Amino acid sequence: MISMNKNEKFVITINRELGSGGRTVGEKLAERLGVVFYDKAVIKALVEKFHLTVEEIERLKGQKNNWWSEIKRVLSAGNAFVIAPYNDMSVEAESDIPTTEAMFRAEKEILKGIVEHESCVIAGRCGFHVMREHPNHLSVLIQAPMEQRIQRVMTRQGLSHEEAEAAIQRVDKMRENYVTKYTKTSRYDTRNYDLVISMAGKTEDDAVALIMNYKKKA
Repeated sequence: MISMNKNEKFVITINRELGSGGRTVGEKLAERLGVVFYDKAVIKALVEKFHLTVEEIERLKGQKNNWWSEIKRVLSAGNAFVIAPYNDMSVEAESDIPTTEAMFRAEKEILKGIVEHESCVIAGRCGFHVMREHPNHLSVLIQAPMEQRIQRVMTRQGLSHEEAEAAIQRVDKMRENYVTKYTKTSRYDTRNYDLVISMAGKTEDDAVALIMNYKKKA
């Protein structure tokens, strides 16, 4: 079990299976903790809007001690930055997986920049690996039985049982390939996590309570 310093900035990373409700858990957890929730839509949009290559991030760091705060200031200025709603249930949910090493490296630097300046909850983006040496990091994996996942995707997307199952299998494969490519480990390897939660018989609020309780004990 990790030892979290409750008086210091912290990061909670959530890896989840499609249809497990893990993204909703992350959102609710962030709200409960009073911190910001970051997912692939936010990170991808940041890369695209600010053209944030690794080199550009290094340049920003050289100009400003708190480059992330400066970006956040721009983000919060009126309607300067609008992120389209992201639907984690979409059968196209993985269309924005980084396709190049350069993009992955840029996203990695953005994540590191975020946690230098604020506590947060991060979903996906190999967060468990990127933050593995962060001194105040809790890594969570959220899973669910296949039939439960299928039913959730069917309900959210109006798909047949067969279509939902096929979508889950496709996304599972894409996410595993993504994690393996950039971390040289499997997202199913429980050694990568401090806490593994099965959503069998649980609500999202139940999962949030489990994480909060673990965080208090850590």
